[in-house]
Amino acid sequence: MTATETGKQGTGRLVTGPGMLLVWLYGVMSVGAVSRSIYQIATEFDRAPLAYSLSAVAAVVYAFITYTLVRGGETARRAALVCCAAELVGVLTVGTWTLVEPSAFPDATVWSDYGYGYIFIPVLLPLTGIWWLRRSRAAV
Repeated sequence: MTATETGKQGTGRLVTGPGMLLVWLYGVMSVGAVSRSIYQIATEFDRAPLAYSLSAVAAVVYAFITYTLVRGGETARRAALVCCAAELVGVLTVGTWTLVEPSAFPDATVWSDYGYGYIFIPVLLPLTGIWWLRRSRAAV
């Protein structure tokens, strides 16, 4: 098997079944977080700089995970797995922080209250991503 065939196999493995749904959800979250953070940073950054900066970080994480899932291959799978784990740590940290110290966040972030404003998708998505990426590796 050539390197090109192996790469295609890896790509197909990540974007089939649940992988395709993950790509779609991460893509939607990327667009939403990018749009929200650009608008908030451009128009009212002084109101809640921490919250708006964290929304921008979430947007970058979502976009990178989307890219790695679409790219496929073993290296991309490992990078996506690390990013999903980092995303989960971020969601849990920010979610807890917004509950313990709400005054630190005069406005919500994507990860506030564990993603409550996004129907908890921000906390469920990395868990699902980690499950899928680990499962796709086991299938090799």
